[in-house]
Amino acid sequence: MFFSRAITRLCLWLLAHSIYRLEVQGTDKLPKAGPALLVCNYIAFIDPLLLGASLRRSVCFLMPRRFYEAPGVHWLAKRMGAIPISASDSAAVQEQALRAAQDRLGAGDLVCLFAECALMRTGDLPRFAPCLEALRRGLDVPVVPVQIDREWGSFYGVRNGQFVFKWPRRIPFRVAINIGTPLPAHSGAFEIRQALMMRAAESAAHRDAVQRPLGAALLDSARRNWGRLAMADSSGRELTFGKTLIGALLFRRLVLKRCPGAKMIGVLLPPSVPTAVLNLGITLAGRVPVNLNYTAPLQAMNSAIERCGIKTIFTSEKLLERFDMPKRPEMVMLEDVAKTISAIDKVVWAAIARLTPVSLLRRALIPREVTLDSLATVIFSSGSTGMAKGVMLTHRNIVSNVQAMVQAIDVDRYDCLLGVLPFFHAFGFTVGLWLPACAGFRVVFHTNPLESRTIGELCRKYGVTLMIGTPTFMLEYVRRLGPQDLASVRVPIAGAEKMRPELADAFWEKFHLDLVQGYGCTETSPVVSVETAGRRTQSQMGSFECGTVGRPMPGVAVRIVHQESFEALGPGQEGMLLVKGPGVMAGYLSEPERTRQVIWEDGWYVTGDIAKVDEDGFITITDRVSRFSKIAGEMVSHVYLEEVLHRALGNMEQRLVVTSVPDHQKGERFVVLHLELGLDVDELLKRVRSYGLPALWIPRREHFYQVESLPLMGSGKLDLKQVRQTAQRLASSVTANE
Repeated sequence: MFFSRAITRLCLWLLAHSIYRLEVQGTDKLPKAGPALLVCNYIAFIDPLLLGASLRRSVCFLMPRRFYEAPGVHWLAKRMGAIPISASDSAAVQEQALRAAQDRLGAGDLVCLFAECALMRTGDLPRFAPCLEALRRGLDVPVVPVQIDREWGSFYGVRNGQFVFKWPRRIPFRVAINIGTPLPAHSGAFEIRQALMMRAAESAAHRDAVQRPLGAALLDSARRNWGRLAMADSSGRELTFGKTLIGALLFRRLVLKRCPGAKMIGVLLPPSVPTAVLNLGITLAGRVPVNLNYTAPLQAMNSAIERCGIKTIFTSEKLLERFDMPKRPEMVMLEDVAKTISAIDKVVWAAIARLTPVSLLRRALIPREVTLDSLATVIFSSGSTGMAKGVMLTHRNIVSNVQAMVQAIDVDRYDCLLGVLPFFHAFGFTVGLWLPACAGFRVVFHTNPLESRTIGELCRKYGVTLMIGTPTFMLEYVRRLGPQDLASVRVPIAGAEKMRPELADAFWEKFHLDLVQGYGCTETSPVVSVETAGRRTQSQMGSFECGTVGRPMPGVAVRIVHQESFEALGPGQEGMLLVKGPGVMAGYLSEPERTRQVIWEDGWYVTGDIAKVDEDGFITITDRVSRFSKIAGEMVSHVYLEEVLHRALGNMEQRLVVTSVPDHQKGERFVVLHLELGLDVDELLKRVRSYGLPALWIPRREHFYQVESLPLMGSGKLDLKQVRQTAQRLASSVTANE
């Protein structure tokens, strides 16, 4: 027995010090003697072997039977004393496995449970309360949260329910193991889940050994995928990764020559191949690209230019003509830039990009002062409810969000993303530009996401597999596109605004695809959570709960607190949503006081969204703080009233929006801006009253105003600031006429 254990320990040691490099934190928090239950996330089924190799005390693992019996694992798992268990086992067999684990705890050993014994390829934590409670029943043992980080991309895992072998992305493969402070024996599943999320957020914020700034990540990706298609757009432009890198190097040279000493460079262009390559080139030059919102009022754009100190703006004649913008002295036309690049320049930089060793390229091209914590871009928030703020995002913010997205939606080099969100939008910049550039898959750009025919053609031509847009865009695709247009799509994601269930139903009926939801903020770089399966295709490998926006992304922690006291709330309780992780912004540009108002102690970002988190970690967004009105002393949600009105209409399209204006009697009163309803307002209100809403909540007939269109921003979201201004103007004109 001693010889067998010694051989096992030797094998684990060799594994941990050859293919892998283990970095273990918090070993002092592990009880030196006596029983303890370790609860750990599960990314790859080799995790038990790595965890066993990192601890001085032996551990008994409760392992999924299919992984316990997997080739190459079974021999070691058996000699480690692992206990196999499976949901397909009979109740008696499962009870026997749990009793064996309880016996080990009773004997004073360490027992490790991998979150309901389920491997999650997304880094998600599945439901684990039943198994956890069954294992702890009758025992008084501390619970130790353990987080395994950086495992994604290891050489042995699961895809589509099948075991797959793949070479590690790098050798030695660095894996971090973070052991948390033991929790009391009576801690519930929700508390344990929160502790694991915190461990994940802390681990993700310390990946300096495996993360590089964006420019270095681009060099690695381009050289690794040199001849493969990197990007295309609706104008017919196509570039391989190699040509993308050459173009970025040419733009880098131009920026260094034309903008000496400049820190921030303005980009006033729609999403396209030249815009993408220009942004990459500015980043390679060690400068900060600031993509300006060409759909914003001129005053807002001028404010952004002034606050960033921008002296050079790259734009095009076509865009200025399209949006009727005046030329500025600092503007450089992209059409003129193209004429300055000679054939010799292209040949020279092609040779440099292709033949120079990557390590030498990194040292020669990436300025030493550019680190993970350097500023990567400034995104001016949508300003849908007020004045736009300059959100400062670092290389670490964006790189960590990219890595989390790669893991969450399981992308690979054969994917193709539809890039229709503008780069002045955080989702467009991080996911539309840097995700494919760093992960090494294709992206196809188009400037107008509502041009459905062109979208359908691009999806068919390039085999689009990933679609990300707003519910407004997705509704247009349901109306205009055929099933064959989206035949290649595997993951359609809707975000930026709340999605109605009717839209998801229509998307399924039309394309036989589950339209899943994501949630994020500009200040979080931007993705916070995303569903990894839909209501009809959910499986053990994904997460879905109707009406939610999924669970937090890998490396992201969330917390619900009381709006006033900021006291932490329990599962299912509604309050303010806070977010923590490496994606949280560096702050607002030149606004330290506004930054302090939203970055709470210990790095928590106050989203301003009202939400709740259930026992299984699913987030439900219910409203924004700014979208409440106090009517006669009672707080009433605009979003809830909108949902009731749309339900009464029986229409899945956004036909109306609720806002409020001051009222000298009630403090505020509701105003409804609407398109043609196809229904008399009196009949609509009659239906609303039948739902049992308090009379105080129901807008009066004279406070409904028909408009030609609901104001939208360039990202496709409702422009709530303009909605409020329009409502005030219409209400004032009616009052004046009275």
